[in-house]
Order: sequence, then structure tokens, then C-alpha cells
Amino acid sequence: MVKYTEIDLLRAATQSKSQYTHPSEKVPGCLEPTTFLIDTHLPKIVPMWKYSGALPNFSTSFAALLRIKKSSSSSLFGSKNRPRYSNPSLGTLSVSSPSWRGAAQHYYSPINLYHSSDAFKQDESVDYGPVFVQEPDDIIFPTDSEEKKVALNCEAHSNPVPNYRWLRNGTEIDLESDYRYSLIDGTFIISNPSEAKDSGHYQCLAVNTLGSILSREAILQFAYLGNFSGRTRSAVSVREGQGVVLICSPPPHSPEIIYSWVFNEFPSFVVEDSRRFISQETGNLYISKVQTSDVGSYICLVKNTVTNARVLSPPTPLTLRNDGVMGEYEPKIEVHFPFTVTAAKGTTVKMECFALGNPVPTITWMKVNGYIPSKARLRKSQAVLEIPNVQLDDAGLYECRAENSRGKNSFRGQLQVYTYPHWVEKLNDTQLDSGSPLQWECKATGKPRPTYRWLKNGVPLLPQNRIEMVNGVLMIHNVNQSDAGMYQCLAENKYGAIYASAELKILASAPTFALNQLKKTIIVTKGQEVVIECKPQGSPKPTISWKKGDKAVRENKRLEVYFIIQTHKIKLFEVADDTEYTRKKPTRIELTPKRTELTVGESIVLNCKAIHDASLDITFYWTLKGQPIDFEKEGGHFESIRAQASSADLMIRNILLMHAGRYGCRVQTTADSVSDEAELLVRGPPGPPGVVIVEEITESTATLSWSPAADNHSPISSYNLQARSPFSLGWQTVKTIPEIITGDLESAMAVDLNPWVEYEFRVVATNPIGTGDPSTPSRMIRTNEAVPKTAPTNVSGRSGRRHELVIAWEPVSEEFQNGEGFGYIVAFRPNGTRGWKEKMVTSSEASKFIYRDESVPPLTPFEVKVGVYNNKGDGPFSQIVVICSAEGEPSAAPTDVKATSVSVSEILVAWKHIKESLGRPQGFEVGYWKDMEQEDAAETVKTRANESSVILTGLEGNTLYHFTVRAYNGAGYGPPSPEVRATTKKSPPSQAPSNLRWEQQGSQLSLGWEPVRPLTNESDVMGYKVFYRQEGHSNSQVIETQKPQAIVPLPDAGVYVIEVRAYSEGGDGTASSQIRVPSYSGGKITSAQSTLHTVSPSSLSITLLLALVIPSTSW
Repeated sequence: MVKYTEIDLLRAATQSKSQYTHPSEKVPGCLEPTTFLIDTHLPKIVPMWKYSGALPNFSTSFAALLRIKKSSSSSLFGSKNRPRYSNPSLGTLSVSSPSWRGAAQHYYSPINLYHSSDAFKQDESVDYGPVFVQEPDDIIFPTDSEEKKVALNCEAHSNPVPNYRWLRNGTEIDLESDYRYSLIDGTFIISNPSEAKDSGHYQCLAVNTLGSILSREAILQFAYLGNFSGRTRSAVSVREGQGVVLICSPPPHSPEIIYSWVFNEFPSFVVEDSRRFISQETGNLYISKVQTSDVGSYICLVKNTVTNARVLSPPTPLTLRNDGVMGEYEPKIEVHFPFTVTAAKGTTVKMECFALGNPVPTITWMKVNGYIPSKARLRKSQAVLEIPNVQLDDAGLYECRAENSRGKNSFRGQLQVYTYPHWVEKLNDTQLDSGSPLQWECKATGKPRPTYRWLKNGVPLLPQNRIEMVNGVLMIHNVNQSDAGMYQCLAENKYGAIYASAELKILASAPTFALNQLKKTIIVTKGQEVVIECKPQGSPKPTISWKKGDKAVRENKRLEVYFIIQTHKIKLFEVADDTEYTRKKPTRIELTPKRTELTVGESIVLNCKAIHDASLDITFYWTLKGQPIDFEKEGGHFESIRAQASSADLMIRNILLMHAGRYGCRVQTTADSVSDEAELLVRGPPGPPGVVIVEEITESTATLSWSPAADNHSPISSYNLQARSPFSLGWQTVKTIPEIITGDLESAMAVDLNPWVEYEFRVVATNPIGTGDPSTPSRMIRTNEAVPKTAPTNVSGRSGRRHELVIAWEPVSEEFQNGEGFGYIVAFRPNGTRGWKEKMVTSSEASKFIYRDESVPPLTPFEVKVGVYNNKGDGPFSQIVVICSAEGEPSAAPTDVKATSVSVSEILVAWKHIKESLGRPQGFEVGYWKDMEQEDAAETVKTRANESSVILTGLEGNTLYHFTVRAYNGAGYGPPSPEVRATTKKSPPSQAPSNLRWEQQGSQLSLGWEPVRPLTNESDVMGYKVFYRQEGHSNSQVIETQKPQAIVPLPDAGVYVIEVRAYSEGGDGTASSQIRVPSYSGGKITSAQSTLHTVSPSSLSITLLLALVIPSTSW
């Protein structure tokens, strides 16, 4: 092999583009010579090429000398188009457009060395303008927050690092103007925020030397809830059967509030039904037809949705006039949605409609020239139409209709659905040569259609001679250095605005080859193509020329030279016999097995064996579907095993479907490269079936079709049809016709569905290997309406007032209501009679009906049953059960009531049960009050029916109390017993025993103290209690004595803790100070002694601490 040292590659700075630096004349900073090894017999041909830049005052040469052979064929790879590089630093050519922050096409200079913002940012030496990482969000700040700080976050990346400024309502904030302002990095903090000073629209401006960008607008608002006016509200007086509106008049608040009403006393809330409605728009309470049971006091309660604070209005009394009953009249719609309702796409729309009338009107809804969306729900006895996840096709004209037997009325309003602006095409960072044109286009969708504005460095960009802005397109002709900076496209409609930003760099640099140098040695074999790349960097775009020696390169019969942008491609072919060469045998390769079928989960080894010249180094490369296998990122499925120098194995473990395809083994030597392929076929569970289409819908069936799933080389044996509804626990298999769906079918009918229920469907395929992934769910459909088939359950009676029959049941789930207009039919008759009396309950959520008849005696048995109906007709009734009308309230009072003082704070009240009464007691209520108080202020305690006494606790000492007892049940309270009285005992003595004296004799302690004398308001001393225990123990022993002295046993060794209390009928008095006495059996000790001297056999003097008086502690 001959090594041609004539081939040199170097870079030299010259003053003229025609000047060439000879390879032998080394210039500081030049590249090392590049040598090619040629395997050929043909004569020498020495081409030379040269690059010369076209920049003023700059010129760079790049030369190489190459001995090659003549080529007999050619292909032109040159391009006149300006190239775009996906990653020039890797030396590859591409026409794909690079991007930094978006996907839009833009002009891009070949000098650019980075194809994404991530790559750009990783090089800390490259400067770039700000890019937002975090923009400020809208904030609702509770005025009663303990934090007392608001933080608006803003963060941007750039090099150099950015500075931050903030704007409120378009005006820059002077941070020095208010001590409450502080800025930490980009976060703007307001201490002790004030609604008057600080509410508004905020924007963050990120600035560095390359430009500025402006963030989205963030709204700062404050959450609060004021108090209702304390003014007394006038009573509202209406006739029975008349409609009424009770006004809430909420206090000042922000943001939204939720309304509810309290009836008579908290927490007894007004229950909304077909007759009563609370508008969440006005807060008012509407009663379509007033009944006697509505008479009472009404209080409006409002709750802030952010702070959860609640306030109550003054009560509004509702009374009935005594001038007759209101006659029937047609509906009058008092609550309706606006003439134009606007809603954002994807939100939930709620439209209200409620009418006053007698009889109570029924509310129905319709969409004019269309159908109400199947996802819509009727709430609050059909007074609210709720449309979740509203879409553009839900817009239209809606009508609510109120109807009763006297007439009907209706209201129409338009629902308009808007969308916020959304980017379809954003901007890309762009680098341009000076003098080039710039065209940026940003596109956004929205309803209404967005308009566009442009900002440069955070300031509105205005049209000029070179600058045009039309419908989101920015054009700058002949860019120059003054155009460099940060640009933003702002797309906005009346509902919102979005920003897209990009950086424009204007380039100017001399040509350089620093980043793309040639290899020093290139080894080729006979007939091989060689690509030599010439890729200088420079701006404006350099021009390129080539030289061979000192002459320009030209094509001839023996040499063909092609230019691919900046790449010189030369094809070698036969050379003359006098050429010096070393011939190498071509490398051969064999990959086995050539074609294999496997099942998912199995493993295989592919063997790649090469036959090559032993003097050449060899490297193996593995590919799948033409892409290199990344052994580190393939989850352990692939492993390359090199057992021998001339062969390599590819181990594929636990194979997956994605591993099927053509595997390539490429062998690379220093002289040539060869490859071979093998095909791997993988059998596995089926893929997901194609889109599922619902073709026909009935009350209980849906006919579906789908496109077949990929069988993954194992025939599909069956399909499984699954459904999901709002009432199911996830996806459930449904019954179908045919019962078994074989693999050759592409349609089936789902049966046994519930009427008027929304369903989604999906299909799952199975083959002998397993079950595949499910298809994408079908669109949501609703089955047709039908007569209800499910009767209420658990029909029973409930407690009520005299002359009432209370019928209760378990409501039917919405899943089984089978259509709109669902309600209940309550039928009842006295036991033993024939005709049924029926009442309609229009609320689908109702669970109770109360029938009142003054002629019905207490505990009268009734047969009752509850049926169902909807707009399609009446459904079945429940089983007949027998219940009783409400019993009367107890008619007799308890007898023989006695009150006995137990202690200073307790009195025992006892009585005898009622023997005869029209109503059975469920329990007794004891009322008690002090002698100087009125009975109206009495406190009460309730007991169960089988109890005949109660101990009242927490009373005041030495106080006279009055007591009454009365029975109660579900119908009400019986008469009270005659009043009895009792006085609590006096308090125990407050004086503690004092001057404790003691004498210890062996294991006994004689203890004495001064007698306790009670005060005039304290009970007499009945005796004393001595409490003693060993130190470290919790349980005390007690000795009682009537005298101020006692003998205390000290049986065990250790220290004893002792205290004394006086006791009386009022309880135990105050404890004395504690004393600590060590048990000692060696002699006699008194409390007057502090030490004791005894003589042991060794005549050792011992000092003992005998007693210590300490403060009293709890026992």
C-alpha cells in the first residue's frame, strides 16, 4: 500500500481570493495534511479544490491534493437552492427546516450551528434572547387571607441572564414608589395588597442585551364577601295558591357566590322542587304556588366560592292573607336566561327557567331547528338546562316552555359559543444574513376570528418603508443590524390573547473551517464512492471555488467533480497501470437466519459473520428498519454479543410486536463497508380495531360497525363488544346479536341496553395468542326513550303530624328512568276499601309524599303503592304495603315528678310513665330553669321512651331550679307535668386542712391537722379524707374520718405522698399541701424533726431527709 503524502488539506487566510497557499507552506492555525490511500492500478490524477469567500476584506482557502482514478459515470448532486441544515455540526445534509420554539418555516442561514433552542441553550458561550419558562397566572386573593402577600411569578431563560420589569394596566411599575413592592428574580411580590391600589392587569417584561419579551396578561382580583344590611325586612303577605318572589339582595362580593335559603331556623334549608326554585343568577327564592306549609320566616344565605365565607340576611316573614284563596291562572315566567347566552367552548352552560302559576306549571325545553344535545341534563325539576363540555355545534336558539291546565308561556334565547385564540402556526427563531428578506407568519384560530399585532422588544411594531404587517404576516425587506431583537406576535379576540415570540439575529462573520475539518487519512477500495465535504461557516453566505494544484478544477474524460452545496463528491474508477497501489480483497458478510417467525415473548439470536482481510480493523453495526439500534434505550430487549473477532450476535429477548422488521448487519473496515439483512416476523395479539361507528339506535339496542383489527400474523378468532355509561363501573361487556362475534364479522348489535342512557362503545379483538388493545371509543350516543319499567322499592311509612299519612320510598336511579318527564304516582286507600286515591309527584328525586286529611284518625291503616311515569307513559307500581297514618301527639302528662339534689351541680329528676294517651311517647323532654328566670328561657334534655329519670349536670351550686316533664313523638309534644322545684347543694368547703402534724412509729403514721371551718355559703364539714400513695404510683388509697386526725399505714418501704381534704354533702373540698414521708422502721420520728441519728453495727452516722412539704397537685 502506498501512502500519498502529496494530499494535504489546510486552511490559510489570504488577502486575495485568487491566491493559493501551497501545501508545503504551513501557516499557523492551518489544518493538518489529509492523506488518501488508493487501491487502484490507474495513472495519477491530481485534483485540487479551493474555497474562497465573497465577503469584503475576507478570504479563506481550503485545499487538498488527491490522487484518484478516472470515473466513467457521473451524477449531479449539486443544488441551486439555499440549504437548510438540520444539524450541520454532525456533517450531514438535510432540507428539513430547523426550529427553536415552533414549527413554522423560516429563512435560516447555513452558518447556524444549532437546530433547536435546547441545543442553543446548552452552549453557554452563545448569547440568545429571553424565552419564558413561566408566565404569571390570574390570581384571586382573599382579603381575609393570613398570608398578606401576593406573588406574581415570572421566569425566563436567556444568555445573558434576563432582568425583569413589571407593568400594571400597561404602565411600568416603579418598584421604589411603594415600600410594599419587592422583586425576587422575576417574581413580583406585593405585601399587604389592597384592592383599591393593586387590582388590575399585570405583565412581566423579560429583558437582556438581545431584546425584550412581554408576558401574557395576568389579572389580580380580590375575593371578599360583605355583610347584609341590618335593616329589618318587611313581611310578604300573599293568598294561598298565589305565586311569590322573595328577594335576596346580596351584599357586595367578589367573585361569584352561591345562594341558598333557610326556612325558620338554621340549618333547615328550603328544598327545591317543581314548586320552589332558587335562582343562582338573582339569588331570589321563587314559589310558584304558596301553600299553608310555606308560612314562616325565610333567610337568604350566600357563600363565597373562593373564601367559603357565609353570611345570612335578615329574615323575611311570609304570611297568608285572610281574604280568600287565589284561583287558577296561567304560567308567568319569572326567571329566564338572557336573550344572548355566551359560553366558552369546553365549559358548562346552565340556563334557568321558572314560572309562577296555579296549578304548578311544568317546564319543558327545546332547541329551535335542532335537537338538545344528548349530553344535556335537566336539573331542579327541569328548571335548569345544563350542557356540559359545550361545543360549537351546541350553539343555537333555545326555548323553555311553562305550561299548566290554564295555559302556557315560553321564552327564547340564543346560545353563542366562543373559543379562545389557539395557535395553529407559531414563530421560529431566525438568523439571516444582512440584506436578506424576512417573512414570519403566525396563525391562530378562535371564535370570533383573532386579529394580530406585532411587538418588537415589548413595544408595538409600526409599519415602515421596509416593514409590512398583513393578517399575521410580518415582512421586513433587506434586514440590517437594527432589525435584530425579540419579536412577538399577539393574536387576540374579545375573549383572550396569546403571545408567540421569536428572536431575529443578523449575521456577519468571516469564513472559517474551524468546525468542519477533513480526516487526515481516508482509506477506500476499488470502485468505491468518496464524499469529501467542504462546509465553511460565514455570513453573508460564502461563495465556493475549487483548485487542483494552482489551477481551477474542471471536468474531463478521466475525472468528474460534482458540487453538492458545499460538498465535493468524487467517484473513483480504473487508474493507469503505472499507478502504485496495494490491492485488498473485498469484505464479505453473511447474516443468519434470513427469515424467522416468532411469537411475542420469545427470544432469538441473529448471527452476523464476516470474511475479511485480517490486517484490517473491523466493526459491526446493527440496524432495525434502517435505523441504528440503541442498546441502552431499548429496555434490555437487545444485546450485542461479540464472541469472535470476525462475527457478532444480536440477542433479542422477550420480543415485542414493535421488534418485527428487517434487521441489518453492517461490517465496517478501514477499507470498505458491506451489509446484509434478515427479516423477523412477530406474531402477537391483535391490534385495536378501527373506528367504531354507531349506525342504528333503539330503546334497548345499538347496531355497531368497525374496521377489522390487524391480526399480527395470527388470525382473529373473535371480537368482544364493550360499553360504558355514566352509571357503570368502567367498561362492561354487553350482550350482542350474534352472541359470539367471530373474527370475520365487522358489525354486531348491542342488546339489553337501558333506554334514555348515554353509552360509549368499543371493540376488542382476540386471536389464539391473546387479546389486543381496545379500539378508540365510539361517539357518545343516547338510547331512545321508553316507558319506565322499574318500580320504586322500600315503600314504607314515616312519622308525621296528626292527620297526616307519610309515604316514603327509595327513588328510582336516573339509569332506570327511561326518559324525560319522570315522576311518581302515589296511590293509597284505607285498608279494606276498594277505590285508590292517586297523587302525582313530578320530581324525579322525590322520596316522600305527605297526604293530610283532618278526618283521618291517628294510626289508621292504609294500603299504599308507588308507581312511575315519564313522557312515554306510566310504568309499574311497587308491591302493596300497609302503613298507618301518623299517631297523635301524647295527650297526657307524666305523673309523680320528683326532683332531688344530688350534689352541688347535679339534680335527679324522676317521673312515672303515661298510662293512657292517644299518642305513644317516643321519649320525654325535661325542661329546667333558675328561680329568677322565665320558663321561656328553659333548657331541655331529651330521653328515650323507656327511661323514667335523668340526672341533670352542669348546674350552679346552692341554686333553686324549676322542672317540668312532657312526652313527645313524631306528631309533637304532649302537655307538661306540674312544675316541681329543687335546690342544688351548697359548695364544699374552700378552706384546705392546714398545719399538718405527724409522728411515725414503725410502719404507722399518726397524722393530725387544724379543723376546717366552712364559709356561710358553703356546706358543713361532714368529715375528712386522707389520700395516700407510694411515690411513682397513680392509684391512691383513702381513709375517712370524722375527726381532724387519722392513722395512716405505711406497710412497704419507700416514700409516701399524703394529702387531706374536708368533705361535705356538696362534695370534696380543697386539698391540703402534699407531704412526702419515707417509710422507716428504725425508730420514732415526728414532723418537728428534720434529721434522725441512729447507730449501725459499724457505728456509721446516717442522715435521712424525712419530710418535705410541697404544693398540692392533682390526684
